[in-house]
Amino acid sequence: MKTLRFVFFGLLLAKALSLGAQQLQDSLSVISLQEVEVQGLRAEDDTPVTFSNVTKENLAGRNLGQDIPILLNFLPGVVTTSDAGAGVGYTGIRVRGSDATRVNVTINGIPYNDAESQGTYWANLPDVASSIQSFQLQRGVGTSTNGSGAFGASLNLQTDWLSPDAYAEIASSAGSFNTQKNTLRFASGLLNNHFVFSGRLSKINSAGYVDRASANMKGYTFQLAYKDEKRLLKGVAFGGHEITYQAWYGLDKETLKSNRTYNPAGEIYSPQGVLTGFYDNQVDNYAQDHFQLHWKELLQNAWTFSLGLNYTYGRGFYEEYNDLWYDQNVSFSGNTNFSYLQLNPSKQGELTIDATENITQKWLDNDYYVVTLGLQRQGNKAKWNLGALYSLYDGDHFGSLIWGQQLGEALPTHLFYESNGLKKEASSFAKLNYELTDLIKAYVDLQLRHVSYKTNGTLNGPRNFAVDEAFTFFNPKLGMTYRVAENKRWYTSYAKAQREPNRTDYENGNPKPETLHDIELGWRQESTRFNWQANIYWMEYKDQLVLTGARDEVGYPIRENVGKSRRLGVEIEAKAKLSQVWLWQPNVALSSNKNINFKFQRDGKIVDLGTTNLSYSPSVIAGNALVYAPSTAFQIGVLSKYVGRQYMGNIDAETSLLEGYFTSDINVVYLFQNLSWAKEVQLSLLLNNIFNATYESNGYFYTYDDDWSVPGQIQTIEGAGFYPQAGIHFLGGIRVLF
Repeated sequence: MKTLRFVFFGLLLAKALSLGAQQLQDSLSVISLQEVEVQGLRAEDDTPVTFSNVTKENLAGRNLGQDIPILLNFLPGVVTTSDAGAGVGYTGIRVRGSDATRVNVTINGIPYNDAESQGTYWANLPDVASSIQSFQLQRGVGTSTNGSGAFGASLNLQTDWLSPDAYAEIASSAGSFNTQKNTLRFASGLLNNHFVFSGRLSKINSAGYVDRASANMKGYTFQLAYKDEKRLLKGVAFGGHEITYQAWYGLDKETLKSNRTYNPAGEIYSPQGVLTGFYDNQVDNYAQDHFQLHWKELLQNAWTFSLGLNYTYGRGFYEEYNDLWYDQNVSFSGNTNFSYLQLNPSKQGELTIDATENITQKWLDNDYYVVTLGLQRQGNKAKWNLGALYSLYDGDHFGSLIWGQQLGEALPTHLFYESNGLKKEASSFAKLNYELTDLIKAYVDLQLRHVSYKTNGTLNGPRNFAVDEAFTFFNPKLGMTYRVAENKRWYTSYAKAQREPNRTDYENGNPKPETLHDIELGWRQESTRFNWQANIYWMEYKDQLVLTGARDEVGYPIRENVGKSRRLGVEIEAKAKLSQVWLWQPNVALSSNKNINFKFQRDGKIVDLGTTNLSYSPSVIAGNALVYAPSTAFQIGVLSKYVGRQYMGNIDAETSLLEGYFTSDINVVYLFQNLSWAKEVQLSLLLNNIFNATYESNGYFYTYDDDWSVPGQIQTIEGAGFYPQAGIHFLGGIRVLF
């Protein structure tokens, strides 16, 4: 019934918008509305960096409920993963072996990465892909952008174009694991020759491939714009609310063989150690709202001024059942102890109570403010882009005890840790693309960032936690593009990037900032039937904060400075029109990713392991798409992905090995146009992993020293967990445009 009401509302809205805008459209010609400028951050054909562009149309047939990382899975050098196993809920992306904390993400030029953790959490923006007009993924350092510096890639998203035509669109999809997505999009069309209003409402549900890895997500986007001959004002509000059952615990190899979908989250044991069930609210519950205002003004002498304002409000928690028997006999985490919960022991007769099973909520409550400024000028020979940013992040972290079997004097609102994080950034950049000759363009990009981070309070444990750090980074980038012919270009560039540690780094040690020198050499060629680009890169790191493979208590990956490390690689991608009906899009990324003179403490002694493989960095990543499109109405594509073997740690331990995997999907799209009752009806079918490959795309690796089994001896113990991905599964959908 809810779905029927959703569809009925969409039909009514379509009719209303069509009637309301019809008179205007009859009397006015279609006016091309200029979008909020992101050119200051995006690369163009003459920019000497490596990048790939993706449009809304490229993803339309596959946008059936899976998150943005999964939709971008087939780009060069990209590896994606899903905690729940089927691409809905918490998903992740790595580029050139660099994790999400190194992938700088902006939406309309505003930083999206969490300021403290530097990560991106797409579950907080469910179905945002339905509101994105275009993506650009720059690999390597890329051009200067807003927010934390890119150490593996930068991903720039631009929200929907302003439509001069009124429309309403409803889309519904459903598939394996009880996955459902319903989306309503609409636009008012051009009103009073100046205004456009548009929006989106979405709801996604999924049971997940992994047991109980459910997702219940709602998302929205609203845009209101005003335009005249010299200015554009655009307000954008978008966000979402997700409730996902925790699925980040992973499985050991033995459990993978016997029960791949088992989820240990929320296990409840009897005092005798017998599993009696699972806590049904072991969930991550988080809401995030973004409010942006963009102003673009055409000035004299071909200058363009832009201003961006942003406010983000995020709040939520993850809830956890802490079992007494499991804590005292298996995990030894101590999170059932009264000392951990900041409680005093209580007496029951002669018995002292100092531990109890309990339920806790660990909260984040944060505000993020951003101001961006830009000046752009396109001259005969020179193109200038000047930008500045100021941001303030204010985040509260606290733990709330909501239940316990034997709590003694605890109050219902008892907090067992709390701290505040305050991060400020002021940065600016200047970019110049200058035509030295008819064939050669020089590129200069200079960025200055100043970052300060302060936090004070306690962490769960309890542990006192205080940081007061400030960094100033100068990040220069230089390059040149040589145009061999009209559609053939060589480019080369050098870029330096420096980054500050994140909050988790400080929680787990005394980290240093990291430095990267990135050299790129590439070739681009375009024609009516064949486009291709190839590049080689050399990325030299000092004090790189690499993933150790381990995770902390709340599931965040732990990183450590590793001294000197290096990534070398070659990437090739092409788009070939084999005939009038066949399109082929292959890509491959070959790389060597190494720690230099890596040292590790094993069995109580420091050992020099020499050159080792960097964690989560496969040396071979390949993608392929073969599309058959006999008409504009029908197409069928086979999309394949190969990811080579990779280590989840930095010591080349066999325990940490993730085996390589190969998957293939089939995507079928049929489009009906100019119907009597609708402009378009699109039917889509997506068959994922058609060969039912059994694989794991992510996991964790840890070591600890055993100094009690054999008195007087220390033995290093290794362990690993793996995230199983779904076998063959499907999504089918319908989209109707009025």
